[in-house]
Amino acid sequence: MALDKVGAVRPFRFGYQSTVNDPARVLVDAQRAEQAGFDVFQVGDHVGPEPSPMVMLAAVARTTRRIRLGTLVLNNDLRHPVTLAQELSSLDHLSEGRLEVGIGAGHSFTEYRTLGLEFDEPAVRKERLADSVEILRSLLDGASVTRRGRHYDLAGASVLAARQAHVPLLVGVNGGRALAHAAQHADIVAPTMLGRTLADGQRHEVRWEAGRLDRTIASLRSSAGDRWPSLEIHALVQQVVITTDRHHRAADVAQRTAMTVDDILATPYLCIGTHDQVAEHLISCRERWGISYYSVRSIDEFAPVIDLLRP
Repeated sequence: MALDKVGAVRPFRFGYQSTVNDPARVLVDAQRAEQAGFDVFQVGDHVGPEPSPMVMLAAVARTTRRIRLGTLVLNNDLRHPVTLAQELSSLDHLSEGRLEVGIGAGHSFTEYRTLGLEFDEPAVRKERLADSVEILRSLLDGASVTRRGRHYDLAGASVLAARQAHVPLLVGVNGGRALAHAAQHADIVAPTMLGRTLADGQRHEVRWEAGRLDRTIASLRSSAGDRWPSLEIHALVQQVVITTDRHHRAADVAQRTAMTVDDILATPYLCIGTHDQVAEHLISCRERWGISYYSVRSIDEFAPVIDLLRP
């Protein structure tokens, strides 16, 4: 299998997103992910019986040496950007410059209800996210921020500058206007390609049609302009299924999602097949959509794919 057939393109990067609720297990998994060759260890951000993302990353920073540390993704509405920047800068120092920041607009209306927070319309939450991204960028770069706006009113705000010269910012979002802003201000853009949030407040309708992603990436590229060559595109793989019968398993998923088998096999948000087939699939996705950064929730099943795709 000629895995070096892609020319001068962005190298692959791989993240492992922890989903366990036991803090001790999170630390073990971070070390396992590092040993398996993952580039980034990531934690989510939800209200409920699970570890704090900031506390866990601080602990992981002291128990790992190489792997980068990321949030995938923080809910912007749960923290003020100035206090968030202060925590993130501290994490960057504790990790000796290994931090990556992933942030989104928030989607779980049940979590807002739990906290007694207003669940604004998507356009408002995305607008607030855009403001926060700009503030975080300036603060993490060591600048003082004075800003009077609809969502944040700052007068000479500053925090400890991050250890890195430039902390990478990942924005995970949907919608043309929000993605256009991310293309202009983020380092990594993660089009979520999901539909409405379902009744449990966590799951979504899936909108992974290949044609829809074609249009999304084309719009993103247009919005990025001169920034496009330096922009990294990310996909969170929802399921890794290692199997020798790729089409049969894809047909099972298609029945549950009301998508076609062709779209299930094409989407970067699923990896189905043998390890060789999954590796070829990710090369295909990088060629078609420029997606080079993938996060998964499985260490053992995916580690052989990393070995296949390393230069």
